Amino acid sequence: MRQKLQLKMLVSSAIVSAMLYVLPGAAQAAGRQMERLDRGVVAINTGGDVFISWRALGTDASGMTFNIYRGSTKLNSSPLNVTNFLDTNGTSSSSYTVRPVVGGVEQTAASAGATWGSIFKSIPIQRPAGGTTPDGVAYTYDANDGEPADLDGDGDYELIVKWSPTNAKDNSQSGYTGNTYVDAYKLDGTRMWRINLGKNIRAGAHYTTFLAYDFDGDGKAEVMMKTADGTVDGKGVMIGTGADHRTSAGYILSGPEYLTVFNGLTGAAMATTNYLPARGSVSSWGDSYGNRVDRFLGGVAYLDGARPSAIFSRGYYTRAVIAAWDWRGGKLTSRWVFDSDVAGGAVHGQGSHWLSVADVNGDGKDDIIYGAATVGSDGKMLYSTGLCHGDALHVGKFDPNRSGQQIFMVHEEPNCYGSRGVEMHDAATGKILWSVSGQGNDVGRGVCMDIDPAHLGEECWGSVGALMSASGVKISDSHPNKFNFAVWWDGDLLRESLDSTLIDKWNPDTFSFDRLLSGYTYGASSNNGTKATPVLSADLFGDWREEIVWRNADSSALLVFSTTIPTTHRMPTLMHNSQYRVQVAGQNAAYNQPPHPSFYLGDGMGTVKQEPIFTP
Repeated sequence: MRQKLQLKMLVSSAIVSAMLYVLPGAAQAAGRQMERLDRGVVAINTGGDVFISWRALGTDASGMTFNIYRGSTKLNSSPLNVTNFLDTNGTSSSSYTVRPVVGGVEQTAASAGATWGSIFKSIPIQRPAGGTTPDGVAYTYDANDGEPADLDGDGDYELIVKWSPTNAKDNSQSGYTGNTYVDAYKLDGTRMWRINLGKNIRAGAHYTTFLAYDFDGDGKAEVMMKTADGTVDGKGVMIGTGADHRTSAGYILSGPEYLTVFNGLTGAAMATTNYLPARGSVSSWGDSYGNRVDRFLGGVAYLDGARPSAIFSRGYYTRAVIAAWDWRGGKLTSRWVFDSDVAGGAVHGQGSHWLSVADVNGDGKDDIIYGAATVGSDGKMLYSTGLCHGDALHVGKFDPNRSGQQIFMVHEEPNCYGSRGVEMHDAATGKILWSVSGQGNDVGRGVCMDIDPAHLGEECWGSVGALMSASGVKISDSHPNKFNFAVWWDGDLLRESLDSTLIDKWNPDTFSFDRLLSGYTYGASSNNGTKATPVLSADLFGDWREEIVWRNADSSALLVFSTTIPTTHRMPTLMHNSQYRVQVAGQNAAYNQPPHPSFYLGDGMGTVKQEPIFTP
C-alpha cells in the first residue's frame, strides 16, 4: 500500500500575499537569478574529424579566450576567441579539454567527456507498460514533449520527458485515456524518478504543462505541475485519494485539483495546494461538456525582475484566468490571479494555444503574452488587440530598427480578426504594425525567423498569405511551405527550418529549402501529429547554437543532435538570456513554439550585450 500524502493546503484564498525570501549572500546580487552552468563541452566525431564546442557563459570575464587540448597536446597556436574548434586529427577515442584564458592565465579545465561516435547521442529511456481503458481500448506509450533542467546542481542539464498514451485526446474528443507519466533522465540514461499523474489527469496536448526551473535559488531545479487524486510522486507516495472522478465519457469534471512542487532530484512532492485557477462551474468556460474548462498553459516569468515565478493558466477560447506562484524558502505562495471575467474583460476570447513571456515595456519585469492580449508583471491587463484566439505566437526582437520587441501572431476566427489574420504588433502597446489577410481562413500556422539576409530582421509568414519582412515589406505573395519550428544550426546567423525530423535552409534565390539534416535516416521520429515537433529544441550544451532532441520510433531512446558545422560567431549561451530560457521552460505546453531571445539574433546583428545575471 502506498502511503497517502498528507495534503498541506498552503493557499486558503484565491490571492495570498507573496513571501519575500532572499538568497543567503545574494541580497546585493544584481540582475536576474539564472542557472550556474558549466562549460558544456562536447566533442563529436564527424567521420574524419572531431568537432568540439563549448559554452561562453553570461558570467564570463570580459576578454576571456580559450585553449583546447587533445589529451595533453595543445591544439591552438594562440587563444581562441570563438567557442568551437575542428580537430582534423581527432578520432572517436580522443579526449578533449577546454581551458579558459583570462589575462593570459589559463583557468580550470573543462572536459568534453567521451567523444560522440556520430552526430547524435542516444539516451536510453524506459517506456511505461501499456494498458486497457475501462471500455476495453488498449494503448501503449510514446515519449512526448520534454524540458531541460539542472536537477542535481552539477551545471549540466538533465532531461524531463512526458510519456503520452496512444489514446491521448484533444479536449473536444470524448473517451478514456491512459495515465500520463513524467520521467527525469541524466544524459547517460539513468532514470532519476517517475511521476504517475494518475487517472484524474486526462492525457492530451492541452492538459499537462510541467515547469522545471530553479524557483527557490538553491542551485537545483524543482518541477511544478497540476496534479489530482491518485497522482503518485517520484518516491511512490500518493497525493490525495485513489478516488476515480472520470465521467463515462472520460472527462474529469469534478473532484479536487492540485498544484504540486516536486523535488527535482528525487521526484518527491514537497508541497501541494489547490490548483488556481479553480474549475468552478464547467459551463463558465464556454461549454458544459468539458472542452474549454480543461485548456491549460504554463510558463516561467521574472515578475519582480530578479527571481523566477511560475505561471499556470486555464482557458483561452472564452474566459482566461492566469495565476502566478512563488516557491521560495520552502513555501508555495500565490503572487496574483488575473481573471478576464473580473479584472479585464477585453482579454475574454483573446488567448492562444501557447503563452509566451517577455519584458514587453522595458521596466525590467516580465509580462505574460497570452495570445492577442498581454497581462503585466503585476497581474493587470496591459492591452488587447481584440483580434481573438490563435494557434501560433512568437515574441522577440524581430525588427532591429524598431525600439522594443514585437509580437507575431496568426488568428483563427475571421469574424473577429477581419482583414488581419496574420499580423505583427508592438509588444509594449499592442499597436498593429502590419498585417496580412487571413482570406477568411483559420490560419493554423505561423513562424518568424531570419531566413533572408537581403532584408534586415526576421522574416515572418503564416500558412496563409505573403512572406513579410519584420518591417512590413512584402517579399513575396507566396510563403515558404514550412512553418512549424526553427533552429540555429549552421555557421551563419540565419535560422533554419525545423519541421518533423528535417532541418532545412531557405534559399532566397530559388525560393525553396535546401536539406541540411534528415533525422529520420538516424531513426528519429517527431511528436504531436501535424505539429511535427521534437521532444525539445534548445541550446543545451556546446556553443550558442541549438540542439534538437527527437525520440526514436519505438520510444526506447532519445536522440540528441548537435551541429558539427564550424562558426566564427561567438555569443554567450542562449540559456543565459532569461527570455530565451523561460520560453524554453514553456516549450512543453500545448502548441509550443520555438524560443526567441530578448535581443535580435540574425544577419546584421550587433554585439550581444549580456543582461546582468547572478547564479546561486
